Amino acid sequence: MLPFENVPDPKFFFDQGEHARIHNHVKDSLDAGRGLTVVTGPVGSGKTTMSQMIIADFSNDIKLIWMAEPPDTGMDLFLYIAQELGITLQSTERTFVIRDIREALLKINSAGNKCLVIIDESHLMSDDMVNGIRLLNNLEVGSTKLIQVLLLGQEEILEIINRPEMEPFKQRIATMENMGRMNAERIRMYITHRIQVAGGSPSILTDTGWEALIIAFGKENIPRVINSLCDKSLTVAFEREKTAVDVDDVYEAAQGMGLQKEVFFYKISLKQKDKNKQVSTSGESTPVKESETIATPYVASTSDSPIEPKKPEPSKIHQWGQEPRQSVTGEENTLKRPKIIFTISILALFFSIFFYCQKSGSSGLLACLLELIGF
Repeated sequence: MLPFENVPDPKFFFDQGEHARIHNHVKDSLDAGRGLTVVTGPVGSGKTTMSQMIIADFSNDIKLIWMAEPPDTGMDLFLYIAQELGITLQSTERTFVIRDIREALLKINSAGNKCLVIIDESHLMSDDMVNGIRLLNNLEVGSTKLIQVLLLGQEEILEIINRPEMEPFKQRIATMENMGRMNAERIRMYITHRIQVAGGSPSILTDTGWEALIIAFGKENIPRVINSLCDKSLTVAFEREKTAVDVDDVYEAAQGMGLQKEVFFYKISLKQKDKNKQVSTSGESTPVKESETIATPYVASTSDSPIEPKKPEPSKIHQWGQEPRQSVTGEENTLKRPKIIFTISILALFFSIFFYCQKSGSSGLLACLLELIGF
């Protein structure tokens, strides 16, 4: 037994939460013979599956007439019901057909049974068809309706019902319910329910598989979409010879349904977490070098002994009669170079005069100097 086939199987009906409440209300209304019940909801929300559950509830004492879609007119509806009840019509006039239907229904009810007409896709009903249902609902004995009608349709049926000219029909509705979308918590419960009914265990999905499914469905979704993605994810995992579905399987399955965007970002976040974890682990395993060891802070002693002043180091004590060595200041370094240049210039001048006097043949240094300056 496969858990996520998209067929209306009552064994898999999610009889919990909102679905259970609606199921019980519809069941009570039909059991009490109130007549007309309307159940709306988006495509794939489980309306047909619930109707199969209702049929199973009344299987022993019910005459079921099922219509996959509504007939075009009210007269077509009457003729179809008459045929299903095994009536041989003497006339096809509306008045006589309704009379024959009423007589057949009286026989069914006198035997302790009920007649239930289920019309799917009822949001496609014409105005004449709506009026035909209203006329059927008028068939009664005392406070008991002779025929029970269950209309299943998308939410567009509300547009028909709420029109001003449909007020007489609206007033005859005994129970109206809407099967909405499931939130994240209900989705998890729904998936678990179907797996367990099929004889499996929720562990067939890993933690990342569960999270990816919930993310793919968004804040809320419907059973048909949930079934499709779960079924595809299981198929992908099976083809990869895995024993459980993980995020990679859900992502591949979601790509074919246009649900992969948020799952992709979830995959990226998982990879980033793994990368950060590896970096953190490698950092913790690297040994600390001796030079990188943090010095232990000095802790003051709590003893009562007096604290002695710190003695100066011997190398810093000046010997007797010695002046402390002073360093050359920046200003002295700046003047040292010009002094050297000036000294070299004087020496060059002196040697120039000396060689001049030697070559000039002067009688003395004074005569040579006088001759040099032009006296």
